[in-house]
Amino acid sequence: MHTLTAKFQLSPNVTRLDVEARRIAEIRQPGQFVIVRRGIGAERIPLTIADADPAAGTIALVIQAVGKSTRELVALAAGEAILDISGPLGHPSEMISSGRALCVGGGVGTAVVHPIAQGLHQRGVEVISIIGGRSREWVIFEEELRRLGQVVVCTDDGSYGRKGFVTDATREVLEAGGVDIVYAVGPVPMMRAVANLTRPFGVRTIVSLNPVMVDGTGMCGGCRVDIGGQTKFACVDGPEFDGHLVDFDLLAERLGTYREFEQQANTPCDAGTCRVGLTHPTPTPIPQS
Repeated sequence: MHTLTAKFQLSPNVTRLDVEARRIAEIRQPGQFVIVRRGIGAERIPLTIADADPAAGTIALVIQAVGKSTRELVALAAGEAILDISGPLGHPSEMISSGRALCVGGGVGTAVVHPIAQGLHQRGVEVISIIGGRSREWVIFEEELRRLGQVVVCTDDGSYGRKGFVTDATREVLEAGGVDIVYAVGPVPMMRAVANLTRPFGVRTIVSLNPVMVDGTGMCGGCRVDIGGQTKFACVDGPEFDGHLVDFDLLAERLGTYREFEQQANTPCDAGTCRVGLTHPTPTPIPQS
């Protein structure tokens, strides 16, 4: 069991849970993740390790409550416990040892670029972070990233920072020159847009992918992605890949595979008949690559 030591509301539907996981806190590296299971019979959920405190033996998990399982997780209170946390999993982030790095985070993806920015800063790399949200209340991890370098905040409505998308600010930084590598994490359209921006500049671009994962060992095949025409498994080959090689169309399609069943899981039982569980039709198999 992994006890929650603290809980923070970061935005209207994003929560940070600090959880006891001493062995993971001691050895985790930027870019790695864990798979969390709230209790017996619960869904296994992959979550990036957004921060860690080896001295306290805790890791930080940042969760966007969008479905039944994530809502159950963020409903936990400090002092309650999570049954299983498996990890650290995945390859650590590719790190440069000098120069300038641009970290672009959209929405909850900002929590994912945070440990990358931490690792770069510790190596003496100059870090510029561009982060965004719909409005001020949706901007997260600004304070943490400011400790590591320059931060540009963008909001869709202009209520905080500069008005516009993170891609607008990214273009300006690229045009100014001097960027050696770009890390982009956020919604698929955002990561695709950043990769398209950096391609003509010839700047290496790393993206963190979030396909459906179950076991975290590559056995289930649910996290298959196409990278440069080759099939890779995000849980063991990633989760980070060269953004210029990712088939974003296929990634977006697979992310929607279980959308209908997620909606059913969010539908309350009515008139004694529940729409989840054994009443579900057999899911449509994911096409083989």
